[in-house]
Amino acid sequence: MPYPKYRLLDRKKMKTVSIQGRRSLVQLKDFPRPCLPGADFRQFVDSLPPYLAARDLRELVDLLGQARQKGRPIVWAMGAHVIKLGLGPLLVDLMQRGWVSAVASNGAMMIHDFELALAGATSEDVAANLLQGAYGNTEETGLFLNLALKDGLAQGMGAGEAVGQYLMQSQFPHRDESVLFNAYRLNIPVTIHPAIGTDFIHYHPMFSGEVTGALAERDFQLLAAIVAELGGGGVFLNIGSAVILPEVFLKAVSYCAAQGIVLERFHTAVFDFNRHYRPAENVCRRPTARGGRGFYFVGPHEILLPLLAAMILNRHP
Repeated sequence: MPYPKYRLLDRKKMKTVSIQGRRSLVQLKDFPRPCLPGADFRQFVDSLPPYLAARDLRELVDLLGQARQKGRPIVWAMGAHVIKLGLGPLLVDLMQRGWVSAVASNGAMMIHDFELALAGATSEDVAANLLQGAYGNTEETGLFLNLALKDGLAQGMGAGEAVGQYLMQSQFPHRDESVLFNAYRLNIPVTIHPAIGTDFIHYHPMFSGEVTGALAERDFQLLAAIVAELGGGGVFLNIGSAVILPEVFLKAVSYCAAQGIVLERFHTAVFDFNRHYRPAENVCRRPTARGGRGFYFVGPHEILLPLLAAMILNRHP
């Protein structure tokens, strides 16, 4: 059926341009060579295309190198999956090499790191244990961590420092593998930002909401003091936290701004296996509005973080 109101356009009247004069975003001359058998890691990195995430990852590694050269903070904020996936030793190695200025995390990371130091095992089978009354009621974890937090409060510490000190004083067989232990030993600040009710030590008989709240307040103040130094080339990495750490980071930035601290030209990156609203807005976009870069990398932590660490150490040995 004809529609007289709409007259079809005449293709013969279309203006065309030559590909020789057209601006093209992809050039054959920029294509990398394939990674061949027997190649080393640098050749593997050189085989990554110079586009999108591969380009951004290279840029982030360079910015991390510049941050270290300038003495600006490199903050690693992370959820519990970093520890549960066996990446604690990777982070400890980066700490020892000077690539970690501070660590920010949630209560779950503290629990998993502590359990690995204590028993060499962590991460319960929630589905199997939840309705049987056997999930989250581990005596040693609830008892020792709550005692460590109470001792830390009495000594004017935050939660990260308190647990690090407790591990230092312990004889736990696997403490040398602990992120919290090594951070304390290396004098690297760790801040813990819990949400009461999210961690199973919160319903242990030894739990005190007053203690947890007071330590969280101290750790927020410490994180804000670290964030205040990011300007001029620092880097904040958010790994696997979709809500708590992006919100805490945004509030730390706001707290600094309200005190007249100008945060300009610092950079952020998110690593997660899904794209989420809060990390995208509260980490990547809003805080870097004054001259910084915000990156978002989507993929499994167990692949992306070893790749990032290897690129850092290969590029900046």
